[in-house]
Amino acid sequence: MSIKSDRWIKKQAVKHRMIEPFSEKQFAGGVISYGLSSYGYDLRVSNEFKIFTNVNNAIIDPRQCDERSFVSVEAEPVIVPPNSFAMARSVEYFRIPGMY
Repeated sequence: MSIKSDRWIKKQAVKHRMIEPFSEKQFAGGVISYGLSSYGYDLRVSNEFKIFTNVNNAIIDPRQCDERSFVSVEAEPVIVPPNSFAMARSVEYFRIPGMY
C-alpha cells in the first residue's frame, strides 16, 4: 500500500472508523503536534512507557524480550536514559485496512 493523502485518511477515519479518536485538524500544543496532516496522521502516545535498560546484561532478542529488562513508568515527561529506548502505547486506536 502506498502513502495515502490526507483526504483518503479523513474519509477512512470518518466512514470506517480507521482512527479513534480522530482529529480532523492538526493540533500543535507546544512542540509536539497531533492530528491529520498532509500525507499522514501524527499520533499521540500515552503517559505509560516501558523503558529498556538491560541492567541484567541479557542477550537481546527482539522476538523474545526478557520482561526483567524493562522498567514500567507512568509519568510525564519521561526521561529516557542513555543507551536505552522506550516503548509506548498510542492514544489513538488504528484499524489498518486491507490492501485495496
